[in-house]
Amino acid sequence: MLLVLGCATGGVLLTLSLGDREPVLVLRRSVSVGQELEGADLREASIARGGGLDAVAADQRGAVVGRRVAYSLPAGMLLTKGSLGSPEVPPAGRAVAAVGLKTGQFPTGLQAGHRVEVVTTADEDATGGPSSSAESWAAVVTAVRIDNDDQLTVVTLELGEDQARELAAAQEGTLRVVMVRGGGGR
Repeated sequence: MLLVLGCATGGVLLTLSLGDREPVLVLRRSVSVGQELEGADLREASIARGGGLDAVAADQRGAVVGRRVAYSLPAGMLLTKGSLGSPEVPPAGRAVAAVGLKTGQFPTGLQAGHRVEVVTTADEDATGGPSSSAESWAAVVTAVRIDNDDQLTVVTLELGEDQARELAAAQEGTLRVVMVRGGGGR
């Protein structure tokens, strides 16, 4: 008798807790900083009420479509009110630089969010011999765009302000990108 009463009470509590959920918006696909949200970018999910999250309710879909995202966000991410608005990239002390790379200068499958090391390759010094002063910069990939006309891939990178200036001054054609440990996340 006590077991039956306990199971019934547990069932009632479970039903009440599952019933106290709210529909919210989640990203169906990844979006880049500054991108305008489209209806196809969003899907509905259900979360527990009162979780302390600033989630956008599913019934606000119409108010969200056409708004820009302040950060690059991965697919499956809960859409919050704080993730909408003016671009917040780069953060203070950071900068964004772009490099044009040809096939073989970066790993296949490189994408936004990957942690990388950008390395200068040996070039020739004034005497015609190879230079031994290679430089490298740690960065996070924020975007990858293939330009079919020039057969270049433009890789946009976030890194420290001083490092971004150094990278931008690097000689064209001497850069290589290496994906490093933890390369799949920011």
